[in-house]
Amino acid sequence: MVIGVCTIDLDIPMSTSLKDKRQVIRSVTSRMRQKFNVAVSEVERQDARQTTILAVVSVSNDRDYVHGLLSRAVEWLERTRLDCVLVDYYIELI
Repeated sequence: MVIGVCTIDLDIPMSTSLKDKRQVIRSVTSRMRQKFNVAVSEVERQDARQTTILAVVSVSNDRDYVHGLLSRAVEWLERTRLDCVLVDYYIELI
């Protein structure tokens, strides 16, 4: 069994309040769950207005599949979500 964890550092420059930020986060996590069948959660910086850390997790028997899935999720986020700026990401396979 392989557990893939992708930590994503995001900036949300247009956010003027925590309410704006949470709306963006809710949309990103919901769409990512639907499109990639992964678990997504905001894990750090919950009280910061324009920045957050998301964790995306997937479990499979195939290391290449998990790494590819998480890479595609990051690429999708960077390509389609114009309200977020991808600062950095890290994929770890356990």
